Amino acid sequence: MKLWQKNTLVNKDIEEYTVGHDREMDLYLAKHDVMGSMAHITMLESIGLLAKEELSILLKELKSIYNTIEEGLFTIENDVEDVHSQIELMLTRKLGDVGKKIHSGRSRNDQVLVDLKLFTREQIKIVVESVSGLIDVLLQQSEKYKNVLIPGYTHLQIAMPSSFGLWFGAYAESLVDDLQLLLAAFKICNRNPLGSAAGYGSSFPLNRQLTTDLLGFDSMNYNVVYAQMGRGKMERTVGFAIAGIAATLSKLSFDACMYNSQNFGFIKLPDEYTTGSSIMPHKKNPDVFELSRAKCNKLQALPTEITLITNNLPSGYFRDMQLIKEIFLPSFDELNNCISMIGRMIGEIKVNEEVINDDKYTYIFSVEEVNRLVLEGMPFRDAYKKVGLDIENGKFSHNRQVNHTHEGSIGNLCNQQIELLKQNIIDQFDFASIETAESKLLNSAN
Repeated sequence: MKLWQKNTLVNKDIEEYTVGHDREMDLYLAKHDVMGSMAHITMLESIGLLAKEELSILLKELKSIYNTIEEGLFTIENDVEDVHSQIELMLTRKLGDVGKKIHSGRSRNDQVLVDLKLFTREQIKIVVESVSGLIDVLLQQSEKYKNVLIPGYTHLQIAMPSSFGLWFGAYAESLVDDLQLLLAAFKICNRNPLGSAAGYGSSFPLNRQLTTDLLGFDSMNYNVVYAQMGRGKMERTVGFAIAGIAATLSKLSFDACMYNSQNFGFIKLPDEYTTGSSIMPHKKNPDVFELSRAKCNKLQALPTEITLITNNLPSGYFRDMQLIKEIFLPSFDELNNCISMIGRMIGEIKVNEEVINDDKYTYIFSVEEVNRLVLEGMPFRDAYKKVGLDIENGKFSHNRQVNHTHEGSIGNLCNQQIELLKQNIIDQFDFASIETAESKLLNSAN
């Protein structure tokens, strides 16, 4: 069944090629397609294209389909092209001709646009909650181990004193910045394209502000041509935000693998979170962090893949865009899985509190000694030269104490400020308003 089918039958091979993985991918969008349809027909009734009685029975049946989807019982039949066709077919089977009226004033183009935006903003909410939880774990570990020193590195050479407090807290703040980028992407996502139809509007007197309000969007995509141009752009923009989070997680995973190695010995992973070797009995491999690093590196390719699909397309709709769903829709599950596993690992890491006592790290305190001499009145350049010569002559020693007090340093981590910054960003998503609008729309079928 195809919404556009007339008398000519499409060649079977062509049909399979053009449909591709759409049925599988459209299952991600099914409940959002129902929500978009509920808002659309509510608007159609308000402008006289549906009778009140027709709206009532359509809303009730759409709510029934929504519940079927939530229960995991919804399927797209083999001879049905996509989720839009399946839902309209189900309505027509149950309600007859009234089911054929729901498509007035829209196209599958703006249907899939609104589906993608509703899906994406829901997934962004899940990502925000996951990232927020990981930030909390990192800040907890930062506070717990704030006084445990480790060497800091430049050029992979021991450089200056760092601490586990700084290390954990650094990744927490990095993720806060990633949330800021995700917020910007969310704002671009949370605009209503419904009513743009095939990209050129409709001669029906559609009330696009009504559907915008019903679905809890911040505003609409005003220009109908731009609404269609947003296909691919929204996914690419969100893809950059996903890639930003993934980049932070990948770097954290690399650090964890390196710090867990015997050559560093900074941390130890729980035995039950590691895997073994088929030939070397002693091995305890950090596979979770290694796989997370690889998965996150793959996720960083997402905006580039979307760009390569869309970057030579003029304005208007093209079937090329269908392929974006195959890489974009599953990316949220992949990301959230990585966040969850990394969070579990970070929360259970055991740190080596004696790292800094190894003699090979003595020279990381050279700057501390230079600063001590400067505080006693010696010019900085003279102090620098004296300490350098002491190192060359094997005369350098230090008590391995540090006294860093400025904001963001070993002795003043500013973790509370990082937590407040995180919460300020999360509040700006205003997910509660969206939940209120969606709940009201669903309850309108009762």
